[in-house]
Amino acid sequence: MTKRFSFDLKATDGKARTGVINTPRGEVRTPAFMPVGTAATVKAMMPESVRATGADILLGNTYHLMLRPTAERIDRLGGLHKFMNWERPILTDSGGFQVMSLAGLRKLTEKGVTFKSHIDGSKHELTPERSIEIQRLLGSDIVMCFDECPALPADRERIAESMRLSMRWAERSREAFGDRPGHALFGIMQGGLEQDLREESAEALRKIGFEGYAVGGLAVGEGQEAMFGCLDYAPDFLPVDKPRYLMGVGKPDDIVGAVARGIDMMDCVLPSRSGRTGQAFTRHGVVNIKNARHADDPRPLDENCSCPACSNYSRAYLHHVFRSNEMISGMLLTWHNLHYFQEIMQGMRDAIAAGTFEAWQAEFHAQRAQGDIEPL
Repeated sequence: MTKRFSFDLKATDGKARTGVINTPRGEVRTPAFMPVGTAATVKAMMPESVRATGADILLGNTYHLMLRPTAERIDRLGGLHKFMNWERPILTDSGGFQVMSLAGLRKLTEKGVTFKSHIDGSKHELTPERSIEIQRLLGSDIVMCFDECPALPADRERIAESMRLSMRWAERSREAFGDRPGHALFGIMQGGLEQDLREESAEALRKIGFEGYAVGGLAVGEGQEAMFGCLDYAPDFLPVDKPRYLMGVGKPDDIVGAVARGIDMMDCVLPSRSGRTGQAFTRHGVVNIKNARHADDPRPLDENCSCPACSNYSRAYLHHVFRSNEMISGMLLTWHNLHYFQEIMQGMRDAIAAGTFEAWQAEFHAQRAQGDIEPL
């Protein structure tokens, strides 16, 4: 087992890439989808169940964990891996995105952000140094720089100001992180939908030097077409020999489109959140299991899926437990969704390695065109 963090790029097909991120806690196969364990748990799932879906790495949330149960308590209890019973790699975000969403409850300065907790109104300060300290206490394998992420749309001046502040914070994050063999610090590119600002941001990050790089500031209201437009050039500004992480994305077709444009890692709450609200992602589209059409349907969600929900239960049963507000409903659909997302990732890894990614993409979109998205 390697003692240092590294990335091995195994194959490319067009801009799509497949490789392996090596960490002391195990390998992460890329392209990789990271299930989100916001508060040290992937909602409705046991850790061993998450692993069974094919996940190599989870994401934890700095903002939520610093408020409850606190990073210091997790550290005293042996770190986040032990605390949540997940011994494989964990990436933690910096807290910047969550603080951004607090809007009127925060105050932004050069030093950092002061804000009031959404839980009890208590006052906190989050700076690049404090964010890195929290992530160190958690024991994260991959640590994210503290950044500021404006919601889109925003005017160019606001985006430029925010990006340059994030680059100054990235330098402070790098200094605070220091030398931690076996752990990695990722820089976060900002710049909105402005190509020259994205290039300026990437250049600043490359000068500082990171073990990996993220494309931040997307999936924040701009829509898929604009996001893909940015991804047509943004990953090309980043080093070829380091992992590229698109934060907060997304739906299956978002993920496939991002990989086609050179992205290696993604995360999103969508598969678990949708599972808890009755939405199942399948190769033929989205199924809303609460709809009356499923009440007498003996078929599985997806005849070609091997997850427990599809192997052992009918649509009629899943409809029943959702209508009855039984906890098993969210558990089964979350498992299915995470399984399906990991199946997509494995399909892309295999296709890129074989040089057949374009054909795989065509089949993926053709299958989804056969179905329909059911109304909620």
